[in-house]
Amino acid sequence: MDPRTLHGELRFRSSRSGGSGGQHVNKVETKVELLFAVEGSALLTEEQKARIREALGKRISKEGILQVTCGRERSQLLNKQAAIRQFNQLVEKALRPPKKRKAVKKLTAEPEKRLQGKRRRAEKKAARRKAIPDNGDGLLFFGQSLAKGR
Repeated sequence: MDPRTLHGELRFRSSRSGGSGGQHVNKVETKVELLFAVEGSALLTEEQKARIREALGKRISKEGILQVTCGRERSQLLNKQAAIRQFNQLVEKALRPPKKRKAVKKLTAEPEKRLQGKRRRAEKKAARRKAIPDNGDGLLFFGQSLAKGR
């Protein structure tokens, strides 16, 4: 589904925006909030509504309204266009069906050969460690005895 078909159901609200612009920022409402009622949409199927709720749940209010805010630009028109672009991207991504997971292929080399390589590497690394004196109890670990009472 093309998100541009939903543009008729969009509502906009403007407010004063912070940031650069000097005195102009204090006088003009350039920040734009795009509001889209997901639950009240006549153009979306129930499955599409569920996908949007799943993907964009944190952006949707308790009333079921998707909100996109843009206040970066100094012009209300540019902020409105940016909000619409962001809305289109969000809805398009939310409605894209998830990719099916591919099964992992079995190892091409036989498992025993791989395990032997792992053993060789472990022995090589063990040979690099410092020698630890053995008390005869076999419970020494990095120079500390694990036997009780020692």
